[in-house]
Amino acid sequence: MTGPGADVSEALAMCLRSLPGGDIGMPSSLLERTNQFRSRTANLRILLVLDDVSHPAQVRALIPKGPGSALLATSRLRLGELAMQNVARLISVKPLDPQGGLELLRDRCGAEAVEAEREAAERLVELCGGLPVALQVVAARLVTDDSLGMAELTAELDDEAGRLAGFALDGEESSVSAVLGPPYRLLPPDAARLYRLLGWLPFGSFDAGVAAVAAGLDTRSVKRLLRVLVKASLVEAMSDGRCRMHDLVRLHARERAVEDELESEQAALTERVGTHYLVLTALADRALRKERLRIADLSDLLRDVDDPFTRAGGPPPLEWLDTEHPAILAVLRAAVRYELYPLAWQLAEAFSVLFLYHRYLKTWQESLTLGIEAAVAAAASADTAGEIAEAMAGEARLRSLLSRPLLDLGENDRAKEQLEKAVALAEPTDRLALRASVQEFLGRYLDVVEPTSAVAAYQRSLELNEQAGESRGAALAGFFLGCAHDARGDHAEAMLLLRRAQQQLESRAEPDMRMAARVRAAIGVVHGHLGETEEAIHELQEAVRVLGGVAKGMEYEAKAREQLADVAQRAGGRVELVRECLSRAGNIYEALGNHSRAQELRRRLLGLDD
Repeated sequence: MTGPGADVSEALAMCLRSLPGGDIGMPSSLLERTNQFRSRTANLRILLVLDDVSHPAQVRALIPKGPGSALLATSRLRLGELAMQNVARLISVKPLDPQGGLELLRDRCGAEAVEAEREAAERLVELCGGLPVALQVVAARLVTDDSLGMAELTAELDDEAGRLAGFALDGEESSVSAVLGPPYRLLPPDAARLYRLLGWLPFGSFDAGVAAVAAGLDTRSVKRLLRVLVKASLVEAMSDGRCRMHDLVRLHARERAVEDELESEQAALTERVGTHYLVLTALADRALRKERLRIADLSDLLRDVDDPFTRAGGPPPLEWLDTEHPAILAVLRAAVRYELYPLAWQLAEAFSVLFLYHRYLKTWQESLTLGIEAAVAAAASADTAGEIAEAMAGEARLRSLLSRPLLDLGENDRAKEQLEKAVALAEPTDRLALRASVQEFLGRYLDVVEPTSAVAAYQRSLELNEQAGESRGAALAGFFLGCAHDARGDHAEAMLLLRRAQQQLESRAEPDMRMAARVRAAIGVVHGHLGETEEAIHELQEAVRVLGGVAKGMEYEAKAREQLADVAQRAGGRVELVRECLSRAGNIYEALGNHSRAQELRRRLLGLDD
């Protein structure tokens, strides 16, 4: 039968046959069957379950009237009309959590089978995204094919390109596709096209602005279409105003896009979305600090754009970067895959600002590696000398930046290799600020592997920054140079350099209070080396106070607290100050995910009681 009216009429007939009286006096019309159903259930307490409802009209006539009775209806759609009429309470059923998914596999495949391949079973649940239909197909394939183990099935489904096809039994259409097909086919054409294009996004969570760029539409129109997709349960609206598309739904949308969209559209979509993220990432970078070495000239791209980070009520730039960083990395990968090389290396450069504050080392390493690959390819395919020079300068900048996560990961030889290439690329250019920056990174590498040689690199960085008129770069070079002199025992020279760097950072038009506080902590350390304990404690306490009150200063606050604990412990008689500093620093390291360092400080705390 077709149409909700016919469905309801047949459903009413089924219900009437199950009630006392059966087929006796079965009416032929929908209205008469509705009235008889209400009459027969008036004195009964029953639960009626309707599965796979697609229209509110399929529910209203079937609501039992007897006291204590209830109707439970399941639907792939959001039947908001029923809630608006105060006849229903809507309950959103989320995918199973990891434990629930494992329990389903145990029920279908046996507990022993799951425990025998526990890691593979957990990965299967993750690949299914908690969707019961996907888990049911996985379980059915495992129990019907004796030669197929969980590890083998996991390896098959790990390949995203063929994952959706893997959720099928032999001779059947993919069960996931079978579930998603009807709501997709009911979509109006414009919503269906948005659905397809969202499947080509290289990530699953997005806001209306990203969806609008992906579809090439205005944000208002896209918000309307997203509501259609949410109602069809093809997109999930999240509490923060963003939307999410389940991984398997996204694969279904991608299949439909490959079938119905032009082949060139995916690369074009990647360029649109990549440019969107480049603009926003560059604006976030500039919102965090206007003065910073940047190789890519984005002045034309950023001219006259709406800057959300300067708008009243706009997102804090660092929080936005932190939220969006999985999407930005995914876009960066896609940009390289589609040979959008200038876009890719420029995005990698702007993206690095996040990692100067949040040390996601592996992500930073990958993004810079992708950027370097893109910069090399951009220089090779450039049409003008200016484009070649900018791409090569970008490569030098990215290679020098890559030395930082490599050093933090203990890969010193690879850091050295990147810096040697960066120096070779930067030195022949007339970009004094770039050459100064590369020398600064070289000095920081030498601080780790050959401290006595670091002074020369920092001195060269200082001179180049001064020649270039880069006063902030000179202040930073002076800070690192002062620390290097202090490490060599030249405390008086260190104090002069550090005092000058502190004054330069604090007196700027855009004061850098976080960096100035780091310099102040270094001044405190020098006082300690000179035996000036009270001065050392004072400077370090001031540095801790400032770093504790500025955003993005947690890691440096922890380090300053450790340095303060060192000075106080050497002075003696200040056990409570030492204990407070070590305890707070340990908590900060724990919050930052540096569990090994936190554990070291806990052991040191225990030693105070011995």
